[in-house]
Amino acid sequence: MNPIKPEDAFKNIISHSKEYGFIFQSSEIYDGLSAVYDYGQLGAELKKNIRDYWWQAMVQLHHNIVGIDAAIFMHPTTWKASGHVDAFNDPLIDNKDSKKRYRADVLIEEHIGKLEDKIAKEVEKAAKRFENFDEAMFRGTNARVQEYQKKIDEIEARFKQALNDNNLEEVKQIILDLEIVCPISGSRNWTDVRQFNLMFSTSMGSVSEESSTIYLRPETAQGIFVNYLNVQKTGRMKIPFGIAQTGKAFRNEIVARQFIFRMREFEQMEMQFFVKPGTEMEWYAYWKQARLNWHLSLGLGAEKYRYHDHVKLAHYANAACDIEHRFPFGFKELEGIHSRTDFDLKQHESFSGKKLQYFDPELNQSYVPYVVETSVGLDRLFLSILSSALKEETLEGGDTRSVLCLPPALAPYKAAIFPLVKKDGLPELAESIYTTLKFDFNVAIDEKDTVGKRYRRQDAIGTPFCITVDHQSLEDKTVTVRHRDSMQQERIAISALQEFLEQRVSLKVLLKTL
Repeated sequence: MNPIKPEDAFKNIISHSKEYGFIFQSSEIYDGLSAVYDYGQLGAELKKNIRDYWWQAMVQLHHNIVGIDAAIFMHPTTWKASGHVDAFNDPLIDNKDSKKRYRADVLIEEHIGKLEDKIAKEVEKAAKRFENFDEAMFRGTNARVQEYQKKIDEIEARFKQALNDNNLEEVKQIILDLEIVCPISGSRNWTDVRQFNLMFSTSMGSVSEESSTIYLRPETAQGIFVNYLNVQKTGRMKIPFGIAQTGKAFRNEIVARQFIFRMREFEQMEMQFFVKPGTEMEWYAYWKQARLNWHLSLGLGAEKYRYHDHVKLAHYANAACDIEHRFPFGFKELEGIHSRTDFDLKQHESFSGKKLQYFDPELNQSYVPYVVETSVGLDRLFLSILSSALKEETLEGGDTRSVLCLPPALAPYKAAIFPLVKKDGLPELAESIYTTLKFDFNVAIDEKDTVGKRYRRQDAIGTPFCITVDHQSLEDKTVTVRHRDSMQQERIAISALQEFLEQRVSLKVLLKTL
């Protein structure tokens, strides 16, 4: 099974998503709304399954983590306290020739990424030449690799200093010095760099003159922080403990592109883990590994993931890294793990005038907990799974098939039931099997076209098993089960289907790997 070529992969994913009911452009009949997408009938199922797996892995498997569902609208002072009103900005730069706007930090990071790719190619070539290859030694001794790494270190140090000093002139100068060109015009005719606030604002109140300006939340984390004490007291939670949440967030992204990778309306899955001050780095390391293990449990390939430490730490963090995934357009951020210190709770204490301290019975003292955060975008996670799962396979005779090799537990349909023909009692038996299975699994009945065409259709939407009901089924109560990935077939008793699917498509299968 070969992955689709990188240059075609992204276009194929977008077209496949629409053709098979995963993702549609929002308001398409009105020519669409930029960077806003709707999930179709199969996309909604896949998205729900991913969300459920995250929730069960976080909440169900941890006795000291609970979940909440905070409102999207919050008191506007929340965002003043969090720093979003004053500091939630992106540095933007325009190209005067193409009239296109870009995030300045992204342009610089992409340049660094090209240097990192050159290092990776040198390492790959050397690994093929030497049998007992020591990558660390090679990186430390190879002159060309050291030259590339020196350039990366210099750019990152200079860029970090410019951002810390909020020196936008220096950010522009870095872009000019690196001779970064506009991808569209190919020119270096750049404007000055400016800051742009990303929050959407609206009004609350029945009369506009009496209304109050509020914001659509740009993240879900603050809903957890303002409810921290409510949860701790009512749940009698002891440190360390976590609060998880999934929900919509909104950012007025100027550079929204790459399909559902960066959208203006998106869904986050976040967990804030409250710990005793001084233990945060231990828990940071724990969650860094735990979250990578969760991604690896999907079976998409360890080579598709890597850690990336932040060049510039956010104002609330003392440590931060991203788990990056190799998308068709390169390695990009998938999930963030941050040690947020006690910044958020202390800010909310200051702005609200309410104490948000935890009384530690072991120490017999009160303190504001430190927080370790894990935050993953559900839409990006959806795209990472979809792009890794979509394969094109050449069959015997030269035919090809598009197959979506989703983890079976996440597939929209766990099985499709085929009556071989629409007569002789086969549809009725298929309906009976469907009725038995539907209470535990999302299954479908597919009667249209030949069995071969039905196989291809189910392959394309990622259905792990196809169950064919034929005339033998009427005689001995067995069916043919065909496996999506191997295309192997086996005969199984109808009475054994429940257990067969339970052992292969339940979320328990993934959860037990953690």
